[in-house]
Amino acid sequence: MSTPPVAYEPTPAAAQARLEAVDPAAYARTRNHLEGAVTGLGPYLTHGFLSLPQVRDHLVARHHLRADHKLIFELAWREYFRHVWAHEGDGILTSLRAGPLPDAAYASELPADLREARTVVPAIDAAVRQLYATGTLHNHARMWLASYTVHLRKVHWRAGADWMLAHLLDGDLASNHLSWQWVAGTGSGKPYLFNADNVARYAPRGWHSPGTAIDRSYEELDHIARTPVACPEPQPALDGIDAVDEPPRHAAPPSHWQSAFTYPDSVQVAGRDVWLMHPWHLDDPPATLPSADGSRLPIVLAVLDLDAHARWPWRALRWDFVATRLVHAAALRWSVPARDLVAALGAARSVHAVDDPHLSPALRALPLTPAPRLFNDPSRRCRSFSAFWTAVGPRLGGRGSLRSR
Repeated sequence: MSTPPVAYEPTPAAAQARLEAVDPAAYARTRNHLEGAVTGLGPYLTHGFLSLPQVRDHLVARHHLRADHKLIFELAWREYFRHVWAHEGDGILTSLRAGPLPDAAYASELPADLREARTVVPAIDAAVRQLYATGTLHNHARMWLASYTVHLRKVHWRAGADWMLAHLLDGDLASNHLSWQWVAGTGSGKPYLFNADNVARYAPRGWHSPGTAIDRSYEELDHIARTPVACPEPQPALDGIDAVDEPPRHAAPPSHWQSAFTYPDSVQVAGRDVWLMHPWHLDDPPATLPSADGSRLPIVLAVLDLDAHARWPWRALRWDFVATRLVHAAALRWSVPARDLVAALGAARSVHAVDDPHLSPALRALPLTPAPRLFNDPSRRCRSFSAFWTAVGPRLGGRGSLRSR
């Protein structure tokens, strides 16, 4: 079987090494630059090798961060997006408020030149190529790509968000789709815009885009964002750029993994205490499970929820990352629709797992352990990040020292 051809090894040790390497001072100084000191923690957070509280506690203990440090702020954004998802549910898949134009003014599909990285805007083409090649993309480049897609090419944010989610190694539904809404103006109240000067400031030379569709003033770009006329698609005869193939998406493990997962057999778990490993919590399972009559040794069962993957298919690169970990961590592995999985688990004495909103509702109906939270969630839906931060910030000591909890 193949191993993931990326710079991210799917192991707890690799996740911890990434965390140990984080330099908060360099991050705060250079995070906006595409070659800056980003953390690289995204895939490990999304797939549950690390939790936000683990990251916070490590950084506080090692670097004595303040509550207003930029890195803590960014962790809080990730939790804020989960907060919105918890309150809105599938509502995050539709526009939360009116954007610069009505939803009907935008196309429902990405144009071929954008998918094929031949827009003749170097910053956009480089972003698409990097996304396809590595499954990762700097946050600034994600914002540029989203802004160009929505405001210049007039593609609805949902089409762009669905496309990007399928190709990201760290694709989290809340962070991805709500970030696209923030860029589109349906989540923030105003469009996020960028231009060639912004790219020249933060990106390496190969990304610079003078004389292209983004080489305009912000006033011009704001006018374009509020006008339902898309920038024209480049003519193939003029662009001189070779198209890049978009990686295919899979609603189930690719063929080279299918033999590693079986259909459920309730006999395998009958009368046992089961720990479910799933793609959203790939950390080591507990050695024992607490019970009323003493600790018990669990059987570790790796599961792929095919209902969830049918709705949100992945590229092979991400399947490789997840399946490699599941195969190495669990001898018993099932790939199955959620209801069939729940039915088979009915033979178990007890079932334990960490909850995650990416799981199908049928699975989430099991008595799962809530995922660790960075903050105590505000009882009311916060309509902005600033409102969220105001609600949770004082619990961190305001602008003073941030203590590990």
